[in-house]
Amino acid sequence: MAFLSRHGQRHELPPHGVNYRANAWALRELGVRRVLAPCAVGSLDASLGPGALVVPDQLVDWTTGRTQTFHDRFDNGPLHASFADPYCHEVRIAALSAAHRQDWAVRDGGVMVVIDRPRFSTRAESRFFAAQGWLLVNMTGHPEAVLCRELGMCYSPIALITDLDAGLRQGDGVRVPEVLRVFSGAVDRLRAVLLGAVDLLPRTGCPTCANP
Repeated sequence: MAFLSRHGQRHELPPHGVNYRANAWALRELGVRRVLAPCAVGSLDASLGPGALVVPDQLVDWTTGRTQTFHDRFDNGPLHASFADPYCHEVRIAALSAAHRQDWAVRDGGVMVVIDRPRFSTRAESRFFAAQGWLLVNMTGHPEAVLCRELGMCYSPIALITDLDAGLRQGDGVRVPEVLRVFSGAVDRLRAVLLGAVDLLPRTGCPTCANP
């Protein structure tokens, strides 16, 4: 089992500055085959507030300019990752089961839109995202997922809601201290879910993610 802090040891790397390819490659080189990816997210649904847990099943890439493939050339023919279902079903089930064992009322499924930033959304952007039927807004979930798919690693996010996004609230909008307070208050519980999910991960291969 390996742990990698995507933002660096002191959270010095902003979302658009993370070297996602290096992170995915390092995990693969260590022999990792299944990736549980905890992340902080904003909610686009007023019924899901801070402290709620979601294991999404779909992704929308709203980023620009991020390197999101290992295939810079097609020297041996075209290589296009199958990505209709971006998250591994088996890893998702393990995460959901581990959350239930911790008596955490986890939401199964939902669309996570990934944005560049690091700024938070405007109210108009937030309302637009919600109007599309998307559930969560996040800054790091892509290209992590597709890079892991290209390397044959099963991947699933575990999303902790830290705030209601700007379109759902009054006042000044989302603030960093609020996000950090909610995340720090749930980190022990989230750690227990992650460790529980590791124990539940299947030991056999996954044909969907090309995991041998």
